[in-house]
Amino acid sequence: MKECILCFAYAAALGVLSFFLGRLLPKRWLHPEKFPFRTYAWEDRLWKALQIRKWQSKVPDMSRLFKKLMPAKALTQKTAQDLPLMIQETCVAELTHGLLCIAGLALLAIWPGIGGIILTVVYIVFGNLPFLLIQRYNRPRLQKLLERQTRRTSRKEA
Repeated sequence: MKECILCFAYAAALGVLSFFLGRLLPKRWLHPEKFPFRTYAWEDRLWKALQIRKWQSKVPDMSRLFKKLMPAKALTQKTAQDLPLMIQETCVAELTHGLLCIAGLALLAIWPGIGGIILTVVYIVFGNLPFLLIQRYNRPRLQKLLERQTRRTSRKEA
C-alpha cells in the first residue's frame, strides 16, 4: 500500500512540475520543422489507423482547467492570429508528455512487481501517450492552416 501511495504522489508531483517547466521552457528552443517534432509522411496512415480524429475530443483537456492554453478545436478568427504560438505549444506538450513517459518508468523502482508494472503501463499508455499522439496529429493540421492563412494574407497585400 505504501508503494502505491508513493507512486501516486510521484506521478502527481511529476504532472505539476512538468506543467510549470513547460510554461517556463523557452519556445525558441523548439522547432516544429526539425527533429523530433518534424512530421513524417507515414504518420498520416498511423493517425488514420489509430482513429485519433474520433477520440481526441474525448480525452481530458488541460485548456479547460487553464484558460490561457489554446486548444486547436476552439480556433476562431481571433485565435487564428495565434497559430504560430499554437504550433509551438504542440511542441511543448509533445516534449512534456514524452519526458513524462520516460520519467514514468521510475514508478517501477518505487513499486517493484506486478502492481508497479500495471501502474506504469496505465500511467504511460493512458496518462501520457494519447496526449503526445494528439499533439503530433494536430501540429501538421495547424501548420497547413497557417500556410493557407499566410497565402491569403500575401494575396490581399499584393
